[in-house]
Amino acid sequence: MLALHLLAVLLGLTLVVWTIGSAIKTVVLPRATSSFLTRATFIGVRRGFDLIAGPKRQFEFRDRVLAMYAPIALLALPAMWVTLVLLGFSGVFWGTGIHPWSEALIVSGSSLLTLGFDRPAGVGRTTITFVEAGIGLGLVSLMISYLPSIYSNFSKREALVGMLEVRAGLPPSPANLFIRYTRIGWGDRIHDDLFTRWEEWFIEIEESHTSQPSLVFFRSPHPERSWITASGCVLDAAAIAASTLDRPRDPRADLMLRTGFFCLRRICDFYGIRYDADPRPDDPISVTRAEFDDLCREMADAGVPLKADLDQAWVDYAGWRVNYDQPLLSLCSLVLAPPGKWSSDRMPTQRVRPKVFRRSVTRPLQSTGRLPTR
Repeated sequence: MLALHLLAVLLGLTLVVWTIGSAIKTVVLPRATSSFLTRATFIGVRRGFDLIAGPKRQFEFRDRVLAMYAPIALLALPAMWVTLVLLGFSGVFWGTGIHPWSEALIVSGSSLLTLGFDRPAGVGRTTITFVEAGIGLGLVSLMISYLPSIYSNFSKREALVGMLEVRAGLPPSPANLFIRYTRIGWGDRIHDDLFTRWEEWFIEIEESHTSQPSLVFFRSPHPERSWITASGCVLDAAAIAASTLDRPRDPRADLMLRTGFFCLRRICDFYGIRYDADPRPDDPISVTRAEFDDLCREMADAGVPLKADLDQAWVDYAGWRVNYDQPLLSLCSLVLAPPGKWSSDRMPTQRVRPKVFRRSVTRPLQSTGRLPTR
């Protein structure tokens, strides 16, 4: 019987320590570290939402339902932490002689929630109640401090996504972007006005959306806007500017492109989404030559200056696109993004889903794909 009590104490303490470790990884640790408990909670909640917002539903309905997914999953996390800590300390109290199990559960709940209606006898058990009460307050405090940080990063993300709607339309299109800049006489200012700011945006997104991964699933205030389709539009715009526009080459487009596909790849790494980390420039992409030619004709008709050799322009564009094509489409599928040109309009038919068990993926920065032939 003594061995059974000792085992209950050890298992209870293990459960408590594991839960606290999960909370620290999720809330405190400033790096892309995955917690099994957090992933399992988000995936379990998502499966419930998938039953309601299945693929046969209209997008407007699915968007309204899925907008609640990330907030509800976030609220489910502290509930899960509190429940597991309560069960863990119940085992500790039972192992220290509080019987039956129901009484140990009551004492644990009274201590964790600081209700104080049931106090165990003995200095040792009283000390355990103090420790449990402190842990309960700490978990609640962690979550309270976590939410403002999430919504601050969400607001920063959406500010630039909303700005893109003014410039590229809704859903955003690289053709609309260049045509509008040309019409207002800002064709030579796109690098200053757009690419430099989006390079900084991608750096912030990589950090915030891997250290606070729930942000990936927070949907934009407008149902037709999305951070991932906006990313695809800006990356395509930079690839077209570097390959197709008849203007002096500006390295800021190249830097923004590299920053962008680094960002999307790091988020894919976190969710265990596979992609080719070192593609060849002539590997196939989801955009066809006919679609590229249609976009060039649309821009040329609006007066956007294009290079004479569109065959080489296509080769150069495809050489850039291959670096982010797979990550872009996979992330569109993961978040069920709204319609977007050359992004969510061709995402995989079978939705990409993160796995509960995920092998840690660390890719060297040198493995970034080959640049197109100039």
